[in-house]
Amino acid sequence: MPQTDISSADYSALSTTMDSGTSYFSVNTETTDANAGEKEYSWAMDDWSENLGYYKNIPELKSAIDAKAIWTMGNGFEADEATTILLYAIKGHGKDSFNTILTNQTRVKDIAGDSFAEIIRDKDEVLANLKPLDPSTIRIISNGKGIIKRYEQFEKVYNQTLRTFQPDEMFHLSRERIADEIHGISVIPSVKWIIDARNEAMADWKRVLHRNIDPLFIFHLDTDDTTQIAAFKAKNDAARASGENMYIPKGAVVPELVATATNASLNPLTWINQLNDYFYQAVNVPQIIIGNSKEFTDASSKIAYLAFEQNIKAEQRYLEEQVLSQLNIDLELTFPAKLENEALSDQPSMELEQEPVEPAAQQNDMTAEMEGKK
Repeated sequence: MPQTDISSADYSALSTTMDSGTSYFSVNTETTDANAGEKEYSWAMDDWSENLGYYKNIPELKSAIDAKAIWTMGNGFEADEATTILLYAIKGHGKDSFNTILTNQTRVKDIAGDSFAEIIRDKDEVLANLKPLDPSTIRIISNGKGIIKRYEQFEKVYNQTLRTFQPDEMFHLSRERIADEIHGISVIPSVKWIIDARNEAMADWKRVLHRNIDPLFIFHLDTDDTTQIAAFKAKNDAARASGENMYIPKGAVVPELVATATNASLNPLTWINQLNDYFYQAVNVPQIIIGNSKEFTDASSKIAYLAFEQNIKAEQRYLEEQVLSQLNIDLELTFPAKLENEALSDQPSMELEQEPVEPAAQQNDMTAEMEGKK
């Protein structure tokens, strides 16, 4: 007979074991990518292919990045006549315009964290062209003090240096550069988990819907002969594929439907919608910007638009400053549509309309009224 002494009781160690089934959220530590005392420090992005794959295959990510780039460029640039004529002559790869080049650079900056374009000048050092480059083939080199010294364009397969660019020969944009880093940060890593979770939930729900239309069956066959089983499988699969009926001798086959009971599984639609809303908050692009009228009220839509407007103005200011600093071109980017005046004009007045109040009865009136009753 086993011992049942209560003193033999023991407890687990869930707080110290990682395989206990209980997971605790934590964030990985990060350090900046910067010179740590070397004579030269080089940096090249190694996740361009993955980020580009997300951009090209995830529609909501592509629409958000494209919308931000389009709104940043607005209605194009404004500059003096001489500058406008000069910029209209820039053709990029041959069929570009200065507007499309800046839109391209802004889009790539969000995807990769950095965007690069070769600055081509004529013999008089006047800007002649601006040619976008593949960011995955550019290596940034800084000196021991963390100042960008040069850029190197290398071959993709063998990693051999093809060309070297001086800082004034490269138009370089960075997204949200941190501390002393010499490169920007892509928007994709911060939203990757949201994208993966949303698409996994959508794929799971797609399987559920398919199983409702084309359910699974278990067939209990009154035979163990492999030849007869194979023949039945072929006939049944052919009948289901063509949508035809099956006629089976009584008792030879007992079908069993493999199905989930009604309301026995969680509805993922709420989860998918929450992830979708969370994604657009993370990329800082309201859904109303890309044509989704999901906002509950007109007022909430305007607040979301105003917040987005401030973000776009900051992007435009950064781009204008970089064009002036790196290309020596003074221009102004126009904003496509402003809502601030309309939003302010829609605010209700603080002065409330009051109904007219009759003046209080005077003592003389009361005396006259009493005398009349007598």
